[in-house]
Amino acid sequence: MALMDWQTSEDTVPSAFITEANRRAMSGAPPVTGAWREGDHPGNRQFASLGPLALESGETLPVTRLAYETWGELNAAASNAILIAHALTGDSHVVGKAGPGHPTAGWWSGMVGPGLAIDTERFFVVAPNILGGCQGSTGPSSFAPDGAEWGGRFPYLTIRDQVAAQRALADRLGIERFFAVIGGSMGGMHAVEWAAGSPERMARLAILAAPAISNADQIALNSVQIEAIRMDPTFRGGHYYDEDEGPYRGLALARRMALLNYRSPDELNERFARSWQGALDPLGHGGRYAVESYLDFHGNKFTRRFDANSYITLVEAMNSHDITRGRGTLAEVLGRVDARALVLGIDTDRLFPVEQQHEIAAHLPNTIHGHEAAVISSPFGHDAFLIENDLVGAHLAELLAE
Repeated sequence: MALMDWQTSEDTVPSAFITEANRRAMSGAPPVTGAWREGDHPGNRQFASLGPLALESGETLPVTRLAYETWGELNAAASNAILIAHALTGDSHVVGKAGPGHPTAGWWSGMVGPGLAIDTERFFVVAPNILGGCQGSTGPSSFAPDGAEWGGRFPYLTIRDQVAAQRALADRLGIERFFAVIGGSMGGMHAVEWAAGSPERMARLAILAAPAISNADQIALNSVQIEAIRMDPTFRGGHYYDEDEGPYRGLALARRMALLNYRSPDELNERFARSWQGALDPLGHGGRYAVESYLDFHGNKFTRRFDANSYITLVEAMNSHDITRGRGTLAEVLGRVDARALVLGIDTDRLFPVEQQHEIAAHLPNTIHGHEAAVISSPFGHDAFLIENDLVGAHLAELLAE
């Protein structure tokens, strides 16, 4: 079984043991950033320059660009467009092989394509890389107007700011109203924010494994990940791009913390139990448990495709998520949404438990499953929305049916 990273296309398999060959492949220090940089191969990316963007904080991002990918054809009425919003460490590469410009294969290739749940023979699919990310959109690793990387100077972003950039992209593409807006995890935050802030701009809505409001427990989990990066002495306040070494140890540790919330305890216990990694006994004899090696491997692998500053920027945006801020009660905000909606939860999700999806569904007027979320049963925890193509696909197909 191929070994996979969590929260990318490479995440979409069960956990597996790490071999010595895997470990050796990650030996040596990674680059100071895993970000896509100017001059790198564009791969399948397209780019939209959106001009200045006024942010919720009162600041203005003077130059805003989104990288995005598309599949299918936009019809003459521009009425068949679907927006897909990716998770925290995903990107615009929803479908396609790994190759020049794309370090990983498409993260939802079992869901998007001809004849699949999101049928690209019927729909025009748009997937932007999130604002603040590190795969072609404006973010901390991008160049500021003074010619240097933004680094630690990059402004604070909220989920609303990121959705504002997505709306500007839709305007640039001539899409006034999406047939559907779909997102899972952090992308689900974007989807529900689209519904709260621009309900008139979508006909259908899919919120997968995401909350309407980030709660204290989730903010606490995020805060320790941020601190792990900032405590790395090579972080240098976010100004490490011209250095010989970047904060990969802190970023890898943050990633290992996050991974524990993406999968279920049952899966980890079943896959690894108390197995050793290699021949050395971990009980005081220099050995390691297999699950420790697994987390280390994937933490180290992650640093080769992501940027530490972007990780902080995006996690802080997740902390900002609250669709009721300045708008009224949750019932009032969601009650204004007339889109046909799917709200889906996962019974083993310990990051965004199903109670949070039930709360959304209870207040949406037009869900396809009544006033409770659809709940799938999976051993894979939060990541099941990436893995369980048949289960999730059946619900999406129902939502998108004529």
